[in-house]
Amino acid sequence: MPRMNEMTAKDAKNRFSQLLDTAQRTPVRVTRNGRPVTIVLSVQHYERLRGAAWERLAATMDRMDEEASANNLTDAKLDALLANES
Repeated sequence: MPRMNEMTAKDAKNRFSQLLDTAQRTPVRVTRNGRPVTIVLSVQHYERLRGAAWERLAATMDRMDEEASANNLTDAKLDALLANES
């Protein structure tokens, strides 16, 4: 991941065009009163992060499915277990 730039909220407001240009190259942390409040990043960077998260979720779901099958946990058994929790 590229080094993150930082900008105050006031500077981000006053130099919005610069904020957008910088965010195309690297994420920009925007601070207010010295505390981070948001991060601005390019659509391409956002899409990569979102895609990676979906891939991790899909892999986790696949592992859970395999583990459930290995332990003979069927949908019917899961429904029964969840019904008993109510």
